[in-house]
Amino acid sequence: MTYASHQLDQIAITVKSHVLLKELLKENPALAEIMRHARNETEALIGVRNWVLEELRQNEDAYKFYKREAKGREAFEKLTWKDFAAIRILDYIDNAGRDFDDLNLRGEKALSNPVKLIWLAVNFGTGGAKPYFFMDMLQLFRQLSGQSTRQFPTREKVEEWMSRWCSGLDPRIIKLREENRERILKIIIEKIDVGEISDSKFFFEQGMSQEQKYLMALEWWKDRLFHLRFAVRSPDLLNELLGNSLDPDTMKVLYEAQDKGIPFFINPYYLSLLHVRVPYFAIGADLAIRYYVVYSKQLVDEYGSIVAWEKEDRVEAGKPNAAGWLLPNDYNIHRRYPEVAILIPDTMGRACGGLCASCQRMFDFQRGYLNFNLDKLKPTETWDEKLKKLLEYFETDSQLRDILITGGDALMSSDHSLENILNGIYEMALKKKQANEKYGETEKLAEIVRVRLGTRLPVYLPQRITPELVRLLGDFKQKSSAIGIKQFVIQTHFESPMEVTPEAREAVKLLNSAGWIVTNQLVFTTAASRRGHSSKLRKVLNEIGVLNYYTFSVKGYMENNFNFATNERAVQEQMEEKVIGKIPEEYFDEIKDFPHNAEILVEKISELRNRADLPFLGTDRNVLNLPGVGKSLTFRTIGITRYGRRILEFELDHTRNHSPVIKNNEKVIIIESKSISEYLQQLSEIGEDIADYESIWGYSIGETEPRLPIYEYPGYEFELTQKYTNLGL
Repeated sequence: MTYASHQLDQIAITVKSHVLLKELLKENPALAEIMRHARNETEALIGVRNWVLEELRQNEDAYKFYKREAKGREAFEKLTWKDFAAIRILDYIDNAGRDFDDLNLRGEKALSNPVKLIWLAVNFGTGGAKPYFFMDMLQLFRQLSGQSTRQFPTREKVEEWMSRWCSGLDPRIIKLREENRERILKIIIEKIDVGEISDSKFFFEQGMSQEQKYLMALEWWKDRLFHLRFAVRSPDLLNELLGNSLDPDTMKVLYEAQDKGIPFFINPYYLSLLHVRVPYFAIGADLAIRYYVVYSKQLVDEYGSIVAWEKEDRVEAGKPNAAGWLLPNDYNIHRRYPEVAILIPDTMGRACGGLCASCQRMFDFQRGYLNFNLDKLKPTETWDEKLKKLLEYFETDSQLRDILITGGDALMSSDHSLENILNGIYEMALKKKQANEKYGETEKLAEIVRVRLGTRLPVYLPQRITPELVRLLGDFKQKSSAIGIKQFVIQTHFESPMEVTPEAREAVKLLNSAGWIVTNQLVFTTAASRRGHSSKLRKVLNEIGVLNYYTFSVKGYMENNFNFATNERAVQEQMEEKVIGKIPEEYFDEIKDFPHNAEILVEKISELRNRADLPFLGTDRNVLNLPGVGKSLTFRTIGITRYGRRILEFELDHTRNHSPVIKNNEKVIIIESKSISEYLQQLSEIGEDIADYESIWGYSIGETEPRLPIYEYPGYEFELTQKYTNLGL
């Protein structure tokens, strides 16, 4: 039911809210006086504004930041802890009375007027604000008064947090995974024996002993096709392969997910990474993996009503997308920035090696655009012709220099399909380079300098990384380097140090040997956001030759509520944990050459870490992928709902180039799907001491980190045209 503003004003607050309000007023006599003497909400707003503005003016740098006269990283880092609080209160007042479309609540209006809510609660006991709201206010005014201060953890403390998390390379974890593999294979063997499962490639000859069958199944385990054909597609099989360890409440949610049509697709290898017998030394270590496999109640409830997050992915024929780009169709090419576009092929690359519960494209599964009908995803006879036309888009565009093949998953394509795509890219890049010879000095088009493959298979299914694939990638790199393509990147997604197994390590080693660097994009879920977890992952990845690229806040609305870690936690992690891996500028030139040294990247990373005395290389940026705009963590908290969910106003990442259309519409409102209180409560439920997270309340402003030189595009020896093509204004 949707309430009008005046109706909400009359809703009584709870006993818990009264208790928190009483504490708020007791700790802040100036606030209590303003609220009790104000005859209406306007007087309350003016009173608080005058009081806080006087406090803020004591720091001229902070006042300029509040007025948006000072911007950027340098200005951000001048702010004191008290300044953060003062600016947030003033932003609340400046935006008082605004309403926002809350897509977490399927488009209901979210109202923000926190000072009014406090005034109503003080004078009438109404306003309907929940305890989560009052807890946020209590922490805010403690920050303003100086009662709450920020104590940065030492490097030793961060490394202590990191030490809590095991990696999949720990011999004790390897032994547990071997037990899991044995259990899973024996169940599969039994199901083949009784005829419950049959496959034309993986079967047993008559008369084979159980030992012979098991030894054969161990060989099958090394074959990616085995894992795809025997992937789990039902809750009952999932539970059986996990030793019937899932509790009844979880199974009830999984049955509801099945009834709603949410796909299940978990391959045996990845399933073997989940604990059944939880070890004392790694309690909760597999949660970041487990919550990718086991669906949440919120996802199930929202499925069928999920709204697309990526506005620029919605394309109408002949019309520009949200970022202003004209595209050949609505499902093969996705584009946001001038320099790069995504190619999604009509091959098995539209599928994945498993379905992540917080998948950014769950909307496409909901409408049937993505699925796991693998046999139907083989390329048709018309695909080769279509591919040529799609690549012409890159060939004739004035700014495109970077092509990202993803899906789905680029490496789900067969070697033959992938080779065809890469050969097409080579021909396109060559023709673009040759065409440039006829253009004048200021009219030349951007030539292709970077090729990327987006894949989670080094994590989900490392058996896919075969010597044949490595030869294919190595051959492409060798011939493409001769025509000016300089960067070859496998962009993958490790979520947890527990996913870094001996098999994954070998897969990365093989990819590096082909001359391709491997970069990681971590999705900052609740389980992955635990203190020290992301830093431990960065360290373990560095040790196997992977460079960290992005740490993404979870995107989506209420369907991803369970896995959502607030953006405030992303800023806290950036400022308090990742900072111990900050690379001094004196090493920037050195890391810029890393893409040219993929074959010896493990050694290069290790040498640099030792010389700079760094536990890991903090080469990634913490960001949120914003609808229609791009990646950014530049925001101000301008509102808060009566449920305590914060309303953030994001701006563009001004360190990179954007579509001219976006530059005219650079602010995006995001209403978080859970309050800070709910996030901390969830952390507590999975074993965290929330006292370790105390400063999270104060991170109400974010600033995007600068991009490191390692990820910059190589320059050209000619002057690039300033004209844009395929742009609809």
